[in-house]
Amino acid sequence: IVKMFGRSRLAAATRSLATRASPLKGLDILSANQFDRTKIEHVLKVAGQMEKLVNTQGGTDVLKGKLLITLFMEPSTRTATSFQSAMLRLGGTVVPINEAVSSAKKGETYEDTLRVLEQYADALVIRHPQKGAVAHAANIVNIPVLNAGDGAGEHPTQALLDCFCMSSLKGGLDGITLTVVGDLKFGRTIHSLAQLLAHFNNVKINFVSTPNLAMPKEVLDAIQGKVTFTQSYMDQLGSKVGEADVLYATRIQKERFESEAAYLAEKGSYCISTDFLDKSHAKKDLVVLHPLPRVDEIAPSFDSDPRATYFKQVRYGMLTRMALLAEVLRN
Repeated sequence: IVKMFGRSRLAAATRSLATRASPLKGLDILSANQFDRTKIEHVLKVAGQMEKLVNTQGGTDVLKGKLLITLFMEPSTRTATSFQSAMLRLGGTVVPINEAVSSAKKGETYEDTLRVLEQYADALVIRHPQKGAVAHAANIVNIPVLNAGDGAGEHPTQALLDCFCMSSLKGGLDGITLTVVGDLKFGRTIHSLAQLLAHFNNVKINFVSTPNLAMPKEVLDAIQGKVTFTQSYMDQLGSKVGEADVLYATRIQKERFESEAAYLAEKGSYCISTDFLDKSHAKKDLVVLHPLPRVDEIAPSFDSDPRATYFKQVRYGMLTRMALLAEVLRN
């Protein structure tokens, strides 16, 4: 009886995904500023449903017959594979394209590439090294476009998965204290995440960086008066870690610097380890996240620490992207 009841619940969940109205149907997913609290919580709820479906039956066929093209003009492991896995687990089909095989190598314009791909796909997922290039794509094609990272601009799907991860592990987002450390100037993940967290109550964000890699003014202006935030340099990292519920580390992004010398001046500015957290009096239930890849900002020995959550974070990404694709594309 329990097994039959469980199957009936799963079947009901699958039917619900296929039949209920979606507030995201047919929309582009370009920026965190598209989302209010209601929409964020809707995505997290659907991601939770996806988690149950994946854990019990491997996925669903709600997007059977749909085709997604992923166009990555920058290198990617996690985001590209995450979107591809998400689409396949939804019953859809994926055609992956990267910068190495694109006809851009032959001189084809970005705009022409987009107009060609539009003829094949039901939606495009795009990563591009230039800020604003994904939004530009959405103005050219007439199918949904999802932003998988545009230079130093935004990464809204990463921010949504971070919200799902934190909410699942900490029991919600209201009242959370988040310390973010690393490259905040070019770190598009935290640009989007800060804007999403601004919709929740009593959130505090501690931004910690070197002077040259501080949070951009436009992002701080966007969250001003909505969340409590502090700005500190690396010498205060220990105290900011000590008060955090979540520590979000980001790498120093070599590819964003104008010269090797400028990068080397910032490289190695911090390293998270069990010893460092203990000296900082970090909470025993601290959650340590990282959008990956890491370089030297988290010691490999820390991976066995129970507070290390960045590999689990990857799975939350697939589930969140399943939710987004299903909500945008389903009939």
